[in-house]
Amino acid sequence: MVKQISKKTLIKNGRLIDPKNKIDQVTDLLVDDFKVAKIGSHLTDSAVHIIDAAGKIVAPGLIDIHVHFREPGDDEEETIASGSAAAVAGGYTSVVCMPNTHPPVDEATAVEYVHRMGRQARKTFVYVMGAITKDRAGQELAEMGLMAEAGAVGFTDDGCGLQDAAMMLLAMKYASMFDLVISQHCEDHSLAKNGVMNAGYKATVLGLPGVDPLAEEMMLWRDIQLVRKTKARYHAQHISTAGSVKIIREAKQQGLPVTCEATPHHLLLTEEAVADYDTNFKVNPPLRTQKDVESLRHAVADGVIDALATDHAPHLQSEKELEFLSAPCGMVGIECALPLYRKALIDTGVCDWSAMLAMLTWRPAEIIKVQKGSLAVGDRADIVVIDPDAQWSIDASQFYSKSRNCPYQGWQAKGKVLYTLVAGEVRFEAKG
Repeated sequence: MVKQISKKTLIKNGRLIDPKNKIDQVTDLLVDDFKVAKIGSHLTDSAVHIIDAAGKIVAPGLIDIHVHFREPGDDEEETIASGSAAAVAGGYTSVVCMPNTHPPVDEATAVEYVHRMGRQARKTFVYVMGAITKDRAGQELAEMGLMAEAGAVGFTDDGCGLQDAAMMLLAMKYASMFDLVISQHCEDHSLAKNGVMNAGYKATVLGLPGVDPLAEEMMLWRDIQLVRKTKARYHAQHISTAGSVKIIREAKQQGLPVTCEATPHHLLLTEEAVADYDTNFKVNPPLRTQKDVESLRHAVADGVIDALATDHAPHLQSEKELEFLSAPCGMVGIECALPLYRKALIDTGVCDWSAMLAMLTWRPAEIIKVQKGSLAVGDRADIVVIDPDAQWSIDASQFYSKSRNCPYQGWQAKGKVLYTLVAGEVRFEAKG
Protein backbone atom coordinates (compact mmCIF):
# COMPACT_ATOMS: atom_id res chain seq x y z
CA MET A 1 0.00 0.00 0.00
CA VAL A 2 1.27 3.48 -0.86
CA LYS A 3 2.05 5.55 2.20
CA GLN A 4 0.38 8.93 1.68
CA ILE A 5 2.44 11.75 3.09
CA SER A 6 2.26 15.52 3.10
CA LYS A 7 2.95 17.34 -0.10
CA LYS A 8 6.29 18.29 1.40
CA THR A 9 9.03 15.97 2.63
CA LEU A 10 12.29 17.12 4.12
CA ILE A 11 15.22 14.70 3.98
CA LYS A 12 17.81 15.87 6.50
CA ASN A 13 21.57 15.38 6.84
CA GLY A 14 21.98 12.74 4.13
CA ARG A 15 24.97 12.17 1.88
CA LEU A 16 23.44 13.28 -1.40
CA ILE A 17 25.04 11.42 -4.31
CA ASP A 18 23.80 12.62 -7.69
CA PRO A 19 26.32 11.34 -10.25
CA LYS A 20 24.76 13.12 -13.21
CA ASN A 21 25.18 16.52 -11.56
CA LYS A 22 28.49 15.55 -9.91
CA ILE A 23 27.15 16.09 -6.41
CA ASP A 24 28.50 14.15 -3.42
CA GLN A 25 27.96 16.06 -0.21
CA VAL A 26 26.14 15.98 3.11
CA THR A 27 23.12 18.23 2.76
CA ASP A 28 19.34 18.48 3.07
CA LEU A 29 16.78 18.00 0.32
CA LEU A 30 13.23 19.34 0.28
CA VAL A 31 10.51 17.70 -1.79
CA ASP A 32 7.52 19.89 -2.65
CA ASP A 33 4.75 19.25 -5.16
CA PHE A 34 6.38 15.92 -6.13
CA LYS A 35 9.61 17.60 -7.23
CA VAL A 36 12.95 18.51 -5.73
CA ALA A 37 12.32 22.02 -4.39
CA LYS A 38 15.52 22.89 -2.53
CA ILE A 39 18.95 21.46 -1.78
CA GLY A 40 21.13 22.98 0.91
CA SER A 41 22.41 22.83 4.45
CA HIS A 42 20.19 23.45 7.48
CA LEU A 43 16.95 23.63 5.51
CA THR A 44 13.84 24.25 7.56
CA ASP A 45 10.27 24.00 6.41
CA SER A 46 6.79 23.20 7.62
CA ALA A 47 7.04 19.75 6.08
CA VAL A 48 5.04 17.34 8.18
CA HIS A 49 7.15 14.37 7.03
CA ILE A 50 10.83 14.52 7.90
CA ILE A 51 13.32 11.76 7.10
CA ASP A 52 16.51 11.81 9.14
CA ALA A 53 19.13 10.52 6.72
CA ALA A 54 22.21 11.13 8.88
CA GLY A 55 24.85 8.57 7.96
CA LYS A 56 22.75 7.47 4.99
CA ILE A 57 23.03 7.90 1.22
CA VAL A 58 20.35 9.88 -0.61
CA ALA A 59 20.39 9.20 -4.34
CA PRO A 60 18.19 9.33 -7.43
CA GLY A 61 15.80 6.39 -7.59
CA LEU A 62 17.36 3.36 -9.24
CA ILE A 63 16.42 2.44 -12.82
CA ASP A 64 16.38 -1.17 -14.03
CA ILE A 65 16.09 -1.47 -17.80
CA HIS A 66 15.72 -5.27 -17.82
CA VAL A 67 13.01 -7.00 -15.77
CA HIS A 68 10.48 -9.74 -16.37
CA PHE A 69 7.17 -9.16 -14.57
CA ARG A 70 5.49 -12.00 -16.52
CA GLU A 71 2.19 -10.21 -17.11
CA PRO A 72 0.26 -10.84 -19.30
CA GLY A 73 0.20 -14.62 -19.18
CA ASP A 74 2.17 -16.06 -16.28
CA ASP A 75 0.53 -14.25 -13.38
CA GLU A 76 1.29 -17.14 -11.04
CA GLU A 77 5.02 -16.35 -11.37
CA GLU A 78 4.81 -12.56 -11.09
CA THR A 79 2.39 -9.77 -11.81
CA ILE A 80 3.15 -6.18 -12.62
CA ALA A 81 1.80 -5.33 -9.16
CA SER A 82 3.99 -7.84 -7.30
CA GLY A 83 7.01 -7.02 -9.43
CA SER A 84 6.50 -3.31 -8.79
CA ALA A 85 6.33 -3.91 -5.04
CA ALA A 86 9.57 -5.90 -5.27
CA ALA A 87 11.15 -3.10 -7.31
CA VAL A 88 10.52 -0.32 -4.80
CA ALA A 89 11.73 -2.61 -2.00
CA GLY A 90 15.00 -2.77 -3.92
CA GLY A 91 15.16 1.01 -4.38
CA TYR A 92 13.97 1.04 -7.99
CA THR A 93 11.69 3.88 -9.03
CA SER A 94 11.60 2.96 -12.73
CA VAL A 95 11.74 -0.41 -14.48
CA VAL A 96 11.53 -1.60 -18.08
CA CYS A 97 9.57 -4.82 -18.64
CA MET A 98 10.66 -7.23 -21.36
CA PRO A 99 8.11 -8.35 -23.98
CA ASN A 100 8.59 -12.14 -23.74
CA THR A 101 5.25 -12.67 -22.03
CA HIS A 102 2.37 -14.93 -23.07
CA PRO A 103 1.11 -13.45 -25.33
CA PRO A 104 4.17 -11.32 -26.13
CA VAL A 105 4.10 -7.53 -26.15
CA ASP A 106 4.22 -7.20 -29.91
CA GLU A 107 1.49 -4.65 -30.62
CA ALA A 108 0.24 -1.33 -29.25
CA THR A 109 -2.60 -2.60 -27.06
CA ALA A 110 -0.18 -4.84 -25.18
CA VAL A 111 2.12 -1.86 -24.55
CA GLU A 112 -0.86 0.11 -23.25
CA TYR A 113 -1.88 -2.81 -21.04
CA VAL A 114 1.50 -2.97 -19.31
CA HIS A 115 1.45 0.77 -18.74
CA ARG A 116 -2.09 0.65 -17.36
CA MET A 117 -1.26 -2.16 -14.95
CA GLY A 118 1.83 -0.25 -13.83
CA ARG A 119 -0.26 2.83 -13.06
CA GLN A 120 -2.76 0.71 -11.13
CA ALA A 121 0.01 -0.88 -9.06
CA ARG A 122 1.16 2.63 -8.12
CA LYS A 123 4.58 1.67 -6.90
CA THR A 124 7.39 2.13 -9.41
CA PHE A 125 7.18 3.69 -12.88
CA VAL A 126 6.70 0.83 -15.33
CA TYR A 127 7.98 1.10 -18.89
CA VAL A 128 8.05 -1.62 -21.52
CA MET A 129 9.94 -2.62 -24.64
CA GLY A 130 8.03 -3.99 -27.58
CA ALA A 131 9.00 -7.13 -29.44
CA ILE A 132 11.05 -6.68 -32.59
CA THR A 133 9.17 -9.41 -34.44
CA LYS A 134 5.63 -10.70 -34.32
CA ASP A 135 5.24 -13.36 -31.64
CA ARG A 136 9.02 -13.02 -31.18
CA ALA A 137 9.30 -15.61 -33.93
CA GLY A 138 11.98 -13.78 -35.90
CA GLN A 139 10.03 -13.97 -39.16
CA GLU A 140 8.17 -10.68 -39.56
CA LEU A 141 8.62 -7.25 -37.98
CA ALA A 142 6.10 -6.29 -35.33
CA GLU A 143 4.18 -3.01 -35.52
CA MET A 144 7.10 -0.97 -34.24
CA GLY A 145 5.63 2.41 -35.18
CA LEU A 146 2.35 1.82 -33.35
CA MET A 147 4.18 0.51 -30.30
CA ALA A 148 6.41 3.59 -30.34
CA GLU A 149 3.31 5.79 -30.40
CA ALA A 150 1.92 3.81 -27.47
CA GLY A 151 5.03 4.58 -25.44
CA ALA A 152 7.41 1.64 -25.92
CA VAL A 153 10.93 2.74 -24.96
CA GLY A 154 12.72 0.30 -27.24
CA PHE A 155 12.48 -3.05 -28.98
CA THR A 156 13.84 -6.51 -28.21
CA ASP A 157 13.01 -10.16 -28.72
CA ASP A 158 14.64 -10.82 -25.36
CA GLY A 159 14.77 -14.47 -24.37
CA CYS A 160 16.19 -15.31 -27.75
CA GLY A 161 18.44 -13.52 -30.20
CA LEU A 162 17.13 -12.35 -33.56
CA GLN A 163 18.84 -14.87 -35.83
CA ASP A 164 18.14 -13.33 -39.24
CA ALA A 165 20.69 -10.60 -40.04
CA ALA A 166 18.49 -9.06 -42.75
CA MET A 167 15.58 -8.85 -40.30
CA MET A 168 17.80 -7.16 -37.73
CA LEU A 169 19.05 -4.70 -40.34
CA LEU A 170 15.46 -3.79 -41.17
CA ALA A 171 14.56 -3.49 -37.48
CA MET A 172 17.45 -1.12 -36.88
CA LYS A 173 16.32 1.10 -39.75
CA TYR A 174 12.77 1.26 -38.38
CA ALA A 175 13.86 1.86 -34.78
CA SER A 176 16.07 4.73 -35.96
CA MET A 177 13.02 6.46 -37.37
CA PHE A 178 11.67 6.78 -33.82
CA ASP A 179 15.07 7.27 -32.14
CA LEU A 180 14.41 4.17 -30.04
CA VAL A 181 16.97 1.62 -29.00
CA ILE A 182 17.26 -1.93 -30.29
CA SER A 183 18.16 -4.25 -27.41
CA GLN A 184 19.53 -7.65 -28.25
CA HIS A 185 19.82 -10.92 -26.38
CA CYS A 186 23.00 -11.99 -28.14
CA GLU A 187 22.80 -15.72 -28.79
CA ASP A 188 23.47 -17.53 -32.03
CA HIS A 189 21.25 -20.61 -31.85
CA SER A 190 23.42 -22.58 -34.26
CA LEU A 191 26.24 -22.34 -31.71
CA ALA A 192 24.23 -22.38 -28.48
CA LYS A 193 22.08 -25.36 -29.51
CA ASN A 194 20.68 -27.05 -26.39
CA GLY A 195 23.38 -25.83 -24.02
CA VAL A 196 22.46 -25.18 -20.40
CA MET A 197 25.75 -23.91 -18.91
CA ASN A 198 29.07 -22.47 -20.01
CA ALA A 199 30.93 -24.74 -22.41
CA GLY A 200 34.23 -26.08 -21.17
CA TYR A 201 35.87 -28.49 -18.75
CA LYS A 202 33.26 -27.97 -16.03
CA ALA A 203 30.38 -28.79 -18.37
CA THR A 204 32.18 -31.94 -19.48
CA VAL A 205 32.70 -33.05 -15.88
CA LEU A 206 29.05 -32.42 -15.01
CA GLY A 207 27.80 -34.09 -18.18
CA LEU A 208 25.82 -31.05 -19.24
CA PRO A 209 25.69 -29.56 -22.76
CA GLY A 210 27.56 -26.27 -22.91
CA VAL A 211 27.00 -22.89 -24.53
CA ASP A 212 30.16 -21.69 -26.22
CA PRO A 213 30.97 -18.00 -25.51
CA LEU A 214 31.09 -17.59 -29.30
CA ALA A 215 27.31 -17.92 -29.37
CA GLU A 216 27.12 -14.54 -27.65
CA GLU A 217 30.12 -12.95 -29.29
CA MET A 218 29.31 -13.89 -32.90
CA MET A 219 25.86 -12.31 -32.77
CA LEU A 220 27.20 -9.24 -31.00
CA TRP A 221 29.90 -8.81 -33.65
CA ARG A 222 27.35 -9.27 -36.44
CA ASP A 223 25.01 -6.68 -34.97
CA ILE A 224 27.75 -4.13 -34.55
CA GLN A 225 28.49 -4.40 -38.28
CA LEU A 226 24.82 -3.57 -38.85
CA VAL A 227 25.09 -0.62 -36.46
CA ARG A 228 28.08 0.56 -38.47
CA LYS A 229 25.83 0.64 -41.54
CA THR A 230 22.64 2.06 -39.97
CA LYS A 231 23.98 4.15 -37.05
CA ALA A 232 21.02 2.79 -35.06
CA ARG A 233 21.19 2.95 -31.27
CA TYR A 234 22.00 -0.57 -30.09
CA HIS A 235 22.07 -2.07 -26.61
CA ALA A 236 23.62 -5.44 -25.77
CA GLN A 237 21.75 -7.11 -22.95
CA HIS A 238 23.37 -9.02 -20.07
CA ILE A 239 26.80 -9.47 -21.63
CA SER A 240 28.72 -12.29 -19.99
CA THR A 241 32.08 -12.91 -21.68
CA ALA A 242 35.50 -11.31 -21.94
CA GLY A 243 35.14 -11.49 -25.71
CA SER A 244 31.94 -9.45 -25.62
CA VAL A 245 33.63 -6.80 -23.51
CA LYS A 246 36.43 -6.54 -26.08
CA ILE A 247 33.97 -6.19 -28.97
CA ILE A 248 31.96 -3.48 -27.23
CA ARG A 249 35.04 -1.60 -26.09
CA GLU A 250 36.30 -1.46 -29.67
CA ALA A 251 32.88 -0.37 -30.98
CA LYS A 252 32.78 2.48 -28.50
CA GLN A 253 36.32 3.54 -29.38
CA GLN A 254 35.10 3.81 -32.97
CA GLY A 255 32.27 6.11 -31.89
CA LEU A 256 29.43 3.71 -32.65
CA PRO A 257 26.14 4.21 -30.72
CA VAL A 258 26.51 0.98 -28.74
CA THR A 259 25.68 0.46 -25.06
CA CYS A 260 25.58 -2.60 -22.83
CA GLU A 261 24.49 -3.88 -19.44
CA ALA A 262 25.77 -6.33 -16.84
CA THR A 263 23.87 -8.27 -14.18
CA PRO A 264 24.67 -9.02 -10.53
CA HIS A 265 25.08 -12.73 -11.25
CA HIS A 266 27.55 -12.25 -14.07
CA LEU A 267 29.58 -9.89 -11.87
CA LEU A 268 29.56 -12.23 -8.87
CA LEU A 269 29.08 -15.86 -9.84
CA THR A 270 30.97 -18.35 -12.00
CA GLU A 271 30.20 -21.70 -13.59
CA GLU A 272 31.46 -23.33 -10.39
CA ALA A 273 28.09 -22.46 -8.82
CA VAL A 274 26.42 -25.06 -11.07
CA ALA A 275 28.45 -27.92 -9.56
CA ASP A 276 25.56 -29.13 -7.38
CA TYR A 277 23.03 -28.94 -10.23
CA ASP A 278 21.11 -26.24 -8.36
CA THR A 279 18.73 -24.86 -11.00
CA ASN A 280 18.58 -21.47 -9.25
CA PHE A 281 21.97 -20.91 -10.88
CA LYS A 282 20.68 -21.81 -14.36
CA VAL A 283 20.50 -18.60 -16.34
CA ASN A 284 20.82 -17.44 -19.94
CA PRO A 285 23.46 -16.38 -20.84
CA PRO A 286 25.05 -18.90 -18.48
CA LEU A 287 27.44 -18.16 -15.66
CA ARG A 288 30.93 -18.03 -17.10
CA THR A 289 34.50 -18.26 -15.77
CA GLN A 290 36.38 -16.16 -13.24
CA LYS A 291 38.28 -14.60 -16.15
CA ASP A 292 34.97 -13.41 -17.61
CA VAL A 293 33.86 -12.02 -14.25
CA GLU A 294 37.11 -10.09 -13.92
CA SER A 295 36.77 -8.76 -17.47
CA LEU A 296 33.25 -7.50 -16.73
CA ARG A 297 34.45 -5.81 -13.56
CA HIS A 298 37.28 -4.17 -15.49
CA ALA A 299 34.70 -2.97 -18.02
CA VAL A 300 32.77 -1.37 -15.17
CA ALA A 301 35.91 0.35 -13.95
CA ASP A 302 36.77 1.87 -17.33
CA GLY A 303 33.21 2.85 -18.27
CA VAL A 304 32.51 0.26 -20.96
CA ILE A 305 29.50 -1.04 -19.01
CA ASP A 306 26.73 1.56 -19.25
CA ALA A 307 24.03 0.06 -17.06
CA LEU A 308 23.58 -2.44 -14.27
CA ALA A 309 20.40 -4.45 -14.83
CA THR A 310 18.96 -7.30 -12.76
CA ASP A 311 17.31 -9.45 -15.46
CA HIS A 312 14.82 -10.25 -12.67
CA ALA A 313 13.24 -13.49 -13.95
CA PRO A 314 10.66 -15.18 -11.68
CA HIS A 315 9.75 -18.85 -12.04
CA LEU A 316 7.56 -21.26 -10.12
CA GLN A 317 9.20 -23.54 -7.59
CA SER A 318 7.70 -26.54 -9.39
CA GLU A 319 9.50 -25.49 -12.59
CA LYS A 320 12.82 -24.93 -10.86
CA GLU A 321 12.53 -28.35 -9.19
CA LEU A 322 12.80 -30.05 -12.58
CA GLU A 323 16.11 -31.64 -13.56
CA PHE A 324 18.76 -29.19 -14.72
CA LEU A 325 18.25 -29.89 -18.43
CA SER A 326 14.50 -29.19 -18.22
CA ALA A 327 14.29 -26.34 -15.69
CA PRO A 328 13.80 -22.81 -17.06
CA CYS A 329 16.58 -20.22 -17.02
CA GLY A 330 16.41 -17.23 -14.74
CA MET A 331 16.63 -15.94 -11.19
CA VAL A 332 14.98 -13.26 -9.08
CA GLY A 333 17.01 -10.60 -7.34
CA ILE A 334 15.65 -7.08 -7.77
CA GLU A 335 15.06 -6.81 -4.01
CA CYS A 336 18.67 -7.59 -3.12
CA ALA A 337 20.47 -6.25 -6.20
CA LEU A 338 21.92 -3.14 -4.55
CA PRO A 339 24.02 -4.98 -1.92
CA LEU A 340 25.03 -7.53 -4.55
CA TYR A 341 26.39 -4.76 -6.76
CA ARG A 342 28.12 -3.31 -3.72
CA LYS A 343 29.74 -6.69 -3.01
CA ALA A 344 30.89 -7.14 -6.61
CA LEU A 345 32.06 -3.60 -7.30
CA ILE A 346 32.58 -1.41 -4.25
CA ASP A 347 33.89 -3.99 -1.81
CA THR A 348 36.36 -5.23 -4.43
CA GLY A 349 37.63 -1.73 -5.19
CA VAL A 350 36.30 -1.70 -8.76
CA CYS A 351 34.43 1.59 -8.30
CA ASP A 352 32.96 3.90 -5.67
CA TRP A 353 29.33 4.64 -4.79
CA SER A 354 29.07 7.53 -7.25
CA ALA A 355 30.28 5.49 -10.21
CA MET A 356 28.06 2.55 -9.31
CA LEU A 357 25.00 4.74 -8.85
CA ALA A 358 25.64 6.35 -12.25
CA MET A 359 25.10 2.91 -13.83
CA LEU A 360 21.90 2.54 -11.83
CA THR A 361 20.40 5.96 -12.52
CA TRP A 362 21.13 8.47 -15.26
CA ARG A 363 23.09 6.22 -17.60
CA PRO A 364 20.28 3.66 -18.05
CA ALA A 365 17.84 6.59 -18.28
CA GLU A 366 19.77 7.88 -21.29
CA ILE A 367 19.58 4.49 -23.01
CA ILE A 368 15.77 4.54 -22.94
CA LYS A 369 15.58 8.33 -23.39
CA VAL A 370 13.67 9.27 -20.24
CA GLN A 371 14.29 12.41 -18.20
CA LYS A 372 15.18 10.67 -14.96
CA GLY A 373 18.14 9.67 -12.87
CA SER A 374 19.10 12.99 -11.26
CA LEU A 375 18.09 15.16 -8.31
CA ALA A 376 18.60 18.72 -9.48
CA VAL A 377 16.13 21.34 -8.28
CA GLY A 378 12.99 20.95 -10.38
CA ASP A 379 13.54 17.26 -11.11
CA ARG A 380 10.88 14.70 -10.28
CA ALA A 381 11.48 13.48 -6.75
CA ASP A 382 12.31 9.85 -7.45
CA ILE A 383 14.61 9.14 -4.51
CA VAL A 384 16.17 6.24 -2.66
CA VAL A 385 17.58 6.45 0.86
CA ILE A 386 20.22 3.80 1.55
CA ASP A 387 21.93 2.69 4.74
CA PRO A 388 25.32 1.69 3.28
CA ASP A 389 26.42 -0.09 6.47
CA ALA A 390 23.28 -2.06 7.34
CA GLN A 391 23.92 -5.79 7.38
CA TRP A 392 21.15 -8.27 6.78
CA SER A 393 20.54 -11.80 5.58
CA ILE A 394 18.85 -12.36 2.22
CA ASP A 395 15.66 -14.33 2.81
CA ALA A 396 13.68 -15.03 -0.35
CA SER A 397 10.67 -16.11 1.73
CA GLN A 398 10.26 -12.45 2.71
CA PHE A 399 10.40 -11.10 -0.84
CA TYR A 400 7.51 -9.10 -2.27
CA SER A 401 8.06 -11.00 -5.51
CA LYS A 402 5.77 -13.97 -6.01
CA SER A 403 8.68 -16.25 -6.89
CA ARG A 404 11.55 -17.58 -4.78
CA ASN A 405 14.12 -18.74 -7.35
CA CYS A 406 16.92 -16.75 -5.75
CA PRO A 407 20.48 -18.14 -5.74
CA TYR A 408 21.51 -15.74 -2.98
CA GLN A 409 19.33 -17.28 -0.26
CA GLY A 410 21.09 -16.94 3.08
CA TRP A 411 23.83 -14.63 1.80
CA GLN A 412 24.94 -11.88 4.18
CA ALA A 413 24.31 -8.53 2.53
CA LYS A 414 25.67 -5.07 3.33
CA GLY A 415 23.68 -2.04 2.28
CA LYS A 416 19.93 -1.70 2.69
CA VAL A 417 17.20 0.41 1.13
CA LEU A 418 15.36 2.34 3.85
CA TYR A 419 13.01 4.50 1.79
CA THR A 420 11.94 4.66 -1.82
CA LEU A 421 10.10 7.80 -2.93
CA VAL A 422 8.38 7.95 -6.30
CA ALA A 423 7.23 11.39 -7.43
CA GLY A 424 7.72 12.52 -3.84
CA GLU A 425 5.57 9.83 -2.23
CA VAL A 426 7.00 7.16 0.04
CA ARG A 427 6.25 3.96 -1.86
CA PHE A 428 8.47 1.79 0.35
CA GLU A 429 9.73 2.07 3.92
CA ALA A 430 11.88 -0.63 5.46
CA LYS A 431 10.43 -2.40 8.47
CA GLY A 432 11.98 -1.93 11.87
